[in-house]
Amino acid sequence: MRRRPPLPALPALLVPLALLLSACSGASSASTSTAGSGGGTDGKGSLTLNVGDQKGGSEAVLRAAGELDDLDYKIRWSTFTSGPPLLEAVNAKAVDIGGVGNTPPVFAAGAHSKIKVVSASHGTAKGDTILVPDDSPLKSPSQLKGKSIAVAQGSSAHYQLVASLEKAGLGLKDVKVKYLQPADALAAFTSGKVDAWAVWDPYTSQVLRGKQGRVLTDGDGVTNGLAFQVASPTALGDKKKSAAIKDYLDRLRRAQDWVFKHPEAWAKVWAKDTGLPYDVALDAVKRTNGTRVTVSVDKAVIASEQQIADTFTKLKLIPGKVDFGDFVDTRFNGDLPASSTAPRTYGKDS
Repeated sequence: MRRRPPLPALPALLVPLALLLSACSGASSASTSTAGSGGGTDGKGSLTLNVGDQKGGSEAVLRAAGELDDLDYKIRWSTFTSGPPLLEAVNAKAVDIGGVGNTPPVFAAGAHSKIKVVSASHGTAKGDTILVPDDSPLKSPSQLKGKSIAVAQGSSAHYQLVASLEKAGLGLKDVKVKYLQPADALAAFTSGKVDAWAVWDPYTSQVLRGKQGRVLTDGDGVTNGLAFQVASPTALGDKKKSAAIKDYLDRLRRAQDWVFKHPEAWAKVWAKDTGLPYDVALDAVKRTNGTRVTVSVDKAVIASEQQIADTFTKLKLIPGKVDFGDFVDTRFNGDLPASSTAPRTYGKDS
């Protein structure tokens, strides 16, 4: 492999992104806080909904959209560094509900965790990319054969890598996969120790803004662009908590609508909450984060996630067959649009 001289560090860019591992596996870390009426005090009533979150996630967007006002229940937030430990907390009944990407629920299902997918959102997958350095000779995914690629194992990027390689007529056996978490992957990428990096937004926007790489291919039309809210069956079995979960999901849907209509305002909040530069945050909002539409957890969602599960079972990264439909609860679908509803696109729908 051709070695490149180390590139200059991204200026104050990716340090805060250790907090944004929404799609990957990683060490568990959680902190807690309580929020309610007015966004900063306890809500009304005696019921407390325990919500798992990630930095710059649900709490931040709900607060920005004014959707933490006038709660009839309290919310106790637990902030995790990534999806898998959040789902471990759901399985352990420490968290009633939390948001994750499209792949952690598959691995949780493979571990027979006690979880239920209760809500889905569909966004573009343009931020899910395989990046190469600006000076790389690679021009298409088919040229990745024999090349080294960094990716977080069990992440949405891992599946995107598999699917992108398959589309190019390749498999994991045709490349040299380096399983690295984003901070380590960045170091390997910028120092020339790997030829490519499979990753997601806002890392994609960070690298592009820092002129440290370019997109070889993205997940648009390759991966499903889904993200989920996942709840504890115990919480769902409690009539009062189930009602609170429905209200919480309704608030999230309205907040996502607000994000699409106010991308600049949300980017400012997101940047402040995570330490992202504003221009990077705005790029990520318009490329990926703000495009989401809340959709039904329908048969098409189950089939798409089943495909991911079957892929990782075939790769022997999940032990045995997973029936993803067993880990879904459709009670909150209501009149939500079908999952095939196209994501929103800035410049067309705005």
